[in-house]
Amino acid sequence: MPRIQPTRPQMEIVAWLAVFLLLFCLSWFLQWHEELDEFIEEHHDYPLDHALLALNISGFLGLIYSALRIRDLSREVGRRLQAEKNVDWIACHDTLTELPNRRFLDSVCAQAMTDQKAQETYAVFSIDLDGFKKINDLLGHDHGDAVLKTVAQRLSSLFPREHVFRLGGDEFVVLARRTGNPDLVALGNRIVTVIGKPFTFNGVAVDLGASVGFALFPENGDDLSQVIRHSDCAMYVAKKQGRNLVKPFVSPMQDELAKRIRVEADLRAAIKKAEIVPYYQPLVDLKTNRIIGFEALARWKTASGEFIPPNEFIPVAEEAGLIVELTDQLLRHACADALSWPNELVLSFNLSPIQLSDRLLGLRILKILGDVGLPAHRVELEVTESAIIQDAVTARIVLDDLVNAGVRIALDDFGTGYSSLSQLSNYRFDKIKIDRSFVSSFETNDKQDKVIKAIIALGVGLGVTITAEGIEEESQLQRLQDLGCDIGQGYLLGRPAPAEKLATGQVSARILQRG
Repeated sequence: MPRIQPTRPQMEIVAWLAVFLLLFCLSWFLQWHEELDEFIEEHHDYPLDHALLALNISGFLGLIYSALRIRDLSREVGRRLQAEKNVDWIACHDTLTELPNRRFLDSVCAQAMTDQKAQETYAVFSIDLDGFKKINDLLGHDHGDAVLKTVAQRLSSLFPREHVFRLGGDEFVVLARRTGNPDLVALGNRIVTVIGKPFTFNGVAVDLGASVGFALFPENGDDLSQVIRHSDCAMYVAKKQGRNLVKPFVSPMQDELAKRIRVEADLRAAIKKAEIVPYYQPLVDLKTNRIIGFEALARWKTASGEFIPPNEFIPVAEEAGLIVELTDQLLRHACADALSWPNELVLSFNLSPIQLSDRLLGLRILKILGDVGLPAHRVELEVTESAIIQDAVTARIVLDDLVNAGVRIALDDFGTGYSSLSQLSNYRFDKIKIDRSFVSSFETNDKQDKVIKAIIALGVGLGVTITAEGIEEESQLQRLQDLGCDIGQGYLLGRPAPAEKLATGQVSARILQRG
């Protein structure tokens, strides 16, 4: 049992009682009362008896006053102790969900390290919600808070005797004691199922998923903090591979996480220093062999001269929340370069799928165009089918705003999405781009050849320009020209090049020679 420390008022009462008992005993044994009576009798000319009576009454009243003050002090001390307990609770708990927070988790980890008893065995589950940002963006933070509270309640119900933590944002951790040999993958899937149950707030249905990673203590690490990091690493892998997945930690994941952290740090520094710049690949009119514009492609060249492929750093930028800053920086740079081109040349620019869930995207793009002074009709933005499907409502708002301002919209990677014809009927596109996966083998694949014919015929019927990307062979170019394809793009027609080479005419000369 822990030793209870007495409060100050309690110590003062004990001290007062001790003094009172000491004086009482001295008065009893030394007969102070008789001596005092004799003294008063001898000096009856002085009102000593009245003075002593007044002194006794004052002392009694002082005693009552002291008791009241001690009572008030005790209450104040009690309130202060309660306030300190509340502060400690707030410091160690998430005020929204009332779950323990990261600080509490750190204390649990520290306790596990110093505990001299036999160590418990744990399964640590790291959980990240899929689709939570969309709820916040579309429905507002009130709905987002309601979702977090509901998720916290569901997890607490699923693990009534275990620690459930909210680490911030939409991240949760479950610290579950292991007994026997439980099926942890099945338990992870139960977490996904529980979180994925339908939400309805104010008549609005909310779709939510979860990515779950787990690691074992002490099998996956000697200290609990390390095991939590490993479970988080497994969760990141699950999130990267898809939605509603459960992944156990394995050692290679740690190397992947370390690489991602390194790339993210380098990416932040590169964006800050504006080291990622646009390169430009020509878009060629296949009927006249003339350049009609350039597509801006992000290129990152490190200080050592190494090029980091876009398919490595773009996903990291999206996951780290850097894609908006990177896109704005690249678009501003590309628009400034396009000002030096002939007025008839178009700047084509790719948008990240994540950005089409941002209702402010159109305003930011138009502001950049206004700041630089590039007319909207000279800009063509490329979006993919998958980007539109992710958040159809917001995508329509953003695209309609841009089209109304005069910006052209191209549907990129056509044929690789989920509902191509549906997208063509629901949105206003100026161009359709045939994905390079069709162009690379349509000469030897009769089905793909028919698909390209159908897409070109569809473009003619809808009055939409058709672009074929990935042209690398003369025979591919000739076949596409015979089929009536409008625009071509690929290494055969011109590789991506920095703005300086466009200024010297190196790219244009190579294309025009083909005419």
